[in-house]
Amino acid sequence: MRTQEELAGVTLLGDKRTEYPTDYAPQMLETFVNKHPENDYLVTLNCPEFTTLCPKTGQPDFAHIYINYIPNERMVESKSLKLYLFSFRNHGDFHEDCINIIMKDLVALMQPRYLEVYGIFTPRGGISIYPFANYADEAHQALKQQRLLAQMNRTF
Repeated sequence: MRTQEELAGVTLLGDKRTEYPTDYAPQMLETFVNKHPENDYLVTLNCPEFTTLCPKTGQPDFAHIYINYIPNERMVESKSLKLYLFSFRNHGDFHEDCINIIMKDLVALMQPRYLEVYGIFTPRGGISIYPFANYADEAHQALKQQRLLAQMNRTF
């Protein structure tokens, strides 16, 4: 069981007065201590209802976002991630920008060993866009290149 000290930075989970951000809000992100930092293991987070706005037209864009990471000392708390991703609802940026922003915010938050963000955006105008961005610490650079190449060789 986790101690209160280990849960000190987790403030949103269990709060019944959840306030949903109306603008991009990276400050919503919270972390908790990884109890198994000696292990390389994968955490997958799946957000099938991501929404954002086209920066030019203001039309809504919808995506399925996958986040995979190998934690280091800290891990992202899922409710805070949900609220953070929700904060993109009124944010106007291109698909590629959103994926890179999410990746950079999570890297800054957790300093993971490895992290990737993959977006499967619903087609608009007959074109699908599937941006992929990844990060790796020094020890996981080979994995970073391998995963990027795998995405480039993917057949849809």
